[in-house]
Amino acid sequence: MTYRPDYRIIADAAWNRHTAYIPLYEHNVCYGFFDQATDTASSSLLSGDLSDKKEFFRRYTDFLISAGYDVVPLEAGVVELVQQGMGLMGQAGAIISSHEDLQKFPWDEMPQRFFHQFSDYYEALAQVMPDGMKAAGGVGFGVFEVTQDFVPFTDLSYLSIDDPELFAALFSKVGDMLAGIWTRLLNEYGDMFALCRSGDDLGFKTSTLLSPETIRRHIIPQYKRIADIIHRFSKPFLLHSCGAIFPVMEDIIDAGIDAKHSNEDSIAPFSEWVSRYGDRIGNFGGFDMNVICLEDEQTIRAYVTEVLNSCSGKPGIAVGTGNQIADYVPPENFFAMINTVREFRGT
Repeated sequence: MTYRPDYRIIADAAWNRHTAYIPLYEHNVCYGFFDQATDTASSSLLSGDLSDKKEFFRRYTDFLISAGYDVVPLEAGVVELVQQGMGLMGQAGAIISSHEDLQKFPWDEMPQRFFHQFSDYYEALAQVMPDGMKAAGGVGFGVFEVTQDFVPFTDLSYLSIDDPELFAALFSKVGDMLAGIWTRLLNEYGDMFALCRSGDDLGFKTSTLLSPETIRRHIIPQYKRIADIIHRFSKPFLLHSCGAIFPVMEDIIDAGIDAKHSNEDSIAPFSEWVSRYGDRIGNFGGFDMNVICLEDEQTIRAYVTEVLNSCSGKPGIAVGTGNQIADYVPPENFFAMINTVREFRGT
């Protein structure tokens, strides 16, 4: 089926409104998957100049439109300017362990560093954005994950007890940095975004990673700052967070976050998230990664249809995987998923 994108559909879903049909949404369609699905090496263009990057995004957006998407995911990761994600992954040590370290870090330089490294990506997509399509994304990695690249999770846990003042000050500094980057990004490229989002895994299968009270005190206030900035530019704000984060969902909603993405059936089926919170926040996701990665086409189609039936007619719904289309997702399973959605909605 040919498809004409309309970014307003996904923006309305993020604002928790009723939409003409259920839009498709992915936190990311990884470039390695895109290469595999199209039998090309298109992602190699991203290492070239602005012209090469523009050609990549022409191909990438054409692929997404042909698949029935209204938005193209794009974000650049702040952690690449800290420890390249090595602290976050537990493969490097803390770079801030004292108040002196905190004061010496070049916080004021970070927005400029961010745009020096990444502005070509935003510029390239902005110049080739197809009619009817806009981006979903913005600044990659959220408050908790960026903080962990400065101080890895185990060290951060010790820090919360050993030096609670430094622990609090670190989250505040990360919030200042992210607020500065978001403000400049939206001033320079705000027109290209249908919705803004952060990805920040606050939990795992059985609980939050930090205590709910710690998240309420140190993380969610920084998200309120970011949400307020994004709302000043009349954009909805979506939070992607894996895990059983039920103890802080009310706080997330109260902070002004408009939509939430990610779900695993082992934590709760999508219908439960919609039932609990759908009257107050948009719900994106729906399809468990294990099903999309491991099952056959018939099983995927039946499962996707069941999820669609459970949320059809409700406001604030966009569907796709509960995580992302990673490099290891079989292309035939991806197409089984999106084709079932498009047949269900008739587009």
